[in-house]
Amino acid sequence: MQKKQAFRRVITLAAAGLMVVSQFAAAHAHLQSSSPAAQAQVAAATDALTLNFSEDIEAAFSGVTLLDAAKKPIATAKARVEASQKNRLIVGLSQPLKAGSYQVNWHVLSVDGHKTSGSYRFSVK
Repeated sequence: MQKKQAFRRVITLAAAGLMVVSQFAAAHAHLQSSSPAAQAQVAAATDALTLNFSEDIEAAFSGVTLLDAAKKPIATAKARVEASQKNRLIVGLSQPLKAGSYQVNWHVLSVDGHKTSGSYRFSVK
């Protein structure tokens, strides 16, 4: 009987630990959408990249690097957070993008202090 109770306690503690870990994982800012969208093929060049996250982010510690097909960096403005939507990161482009494939590498710091990063691709016709 004592073994059964001890086993139940171990299972309960393990379940509680998993719940705590999953709460911390949910606290990260995840990319929810972007413009241009991931894997999109856009007909017209855009003048900015817009990335929407699951949480509010800190602009001072967040950024984007845009690379062309040859992995050369494309000049961009400093990333900023939209005033009315603190989960939206906007990166202006110094000039319209030419036809080709591009990779967006992003990193953000959510307001609760968690860092996340990722990348996606899109192309311009």
